[in-house]
Amino acid sequence: MSMSRTPETRTEDSLFQPARIGDIEVANRIVMAPLTRNRAGEGNVPNALNLKYYAQRAGAGLIVTEATQVSAQAQGYANTPGLHTPEQVAAWKKITDAVHEKGGRIVVQIWHTGRMSHVSFQPGRLAPVAPSAIRAEAKTFVVGEGFVDTSVPRELTLEEIPGVVDDFRQTARRAMDAGFDGIEIHGAHGYLLDSFLRDGSNHRTDIYGGSIENRSRLLLEVVAATTAEIGGGRVGVRLSPVSPVNDSSESQPQPLFNYVVEQLNQFGLAYLHVVEGHTGGPRDNAPFDYEALHQRFDGAWLVNNGYDRMMARQAIASGHADLVAFGRAFITNPDLVHRLQHNLPLNVPFEDAPLYGGVGEHGYTDYPALTEA
Repeated sequence: MSMSRTPETRTEDSLFQPARIGDIEVANRIVMAPLTRNRAGEGNVPNALNLKYYAQRAGAGLIVTEATQVSAQAQGYANTPGLHTPEQVAAWKKITDAVHEKGGRIVVQIWHTGRMSHVSFQPGRLAPVAPSAIRAEAKTFVVGEGFVDTSVPRELTLEEIPGVVDDFRQTARRAMDAGFDGIEIHGAHGYLLDSFLRDGSNHRTDIYGGSIENRSRLLLEVVAATTAEIGGGRVGVRLSPVSPVNDSSESQPQPLFNYVVEQLNQFGLAYLHVVEGHTGGPRDNAPFDYEALHQRFDGAWLVNNGYDRMMARQAIASGHADLVAFGRAFITNPDLVHRLQHNLPLNVPFEDAPLYGGVGEHGYTDYPALTEA
């Protein structure tokens, strides 16, 4: 049952009211967007600094963690966490416990970076995998080398695809073991699942290539496997229909994503997380009818990209969205919900610390809450 199609009357203050997202009860409709901060420890295991960072932000209605690998092969960046070893599961359990102690809710965003990787991250320094052997015109950061071109990938074989699907399924199960409230499948931004969707990166001629139905097959198989494992009410999916990041391109985005969302709707998902426009950039970079997607989906509708307090309040009141994600504002304001609710000023980003990468506490856990300022 969609939150946007219930007969409730919403006001702009509904942004700050409790809601239900599938099987997850949240205290407000403000979501902390997934933010890759590259601070996992040895073995891509989350650490005490990561715990502090998430616990500081537990006031969010829902935290979506930074993207987290489903396997060793899935890695594409330095110091990003995994959820495929016992040590990683145990470390995430400490984080989910800390967030829950503060009354928060947290889901893990799980990904396979696909061709957005480099041989230095791959077991045995093998080529990364992709729908087709087409290198992404993009860079990744390798410690000691700086920003380097992504490696030329190899085409994932038909025989290997069930194993990738199973990596997602097993990671969904491990997410439950680690105490998460659910998972978000990363189907956006040119990573493996998104690169299968798009005709710019998928030139296959088998059952995973060619038609929209074939290109959508891998994403839908992953959603089928994970929802069968943990229930649709604990699964969300992220899509970025027209964002060009990571060399994403698609000649017919509207029919592709209309089809994808129609198919996703059959799984009883908790939510769809839709990036409107160019990730971290203009919202109107390409014409696209997001409402056509929204009409095809019965679960909660989470919007993302450049929302401020006024836009978020209006999106909830109008029914344009059921939830609104904030990214950069959550990096710089651990107490963002309190500030938005009371219309208080936001912290200015530190000039000497990047918003995404970085090392250590500075620019990560040392942004002050108002009670500390």
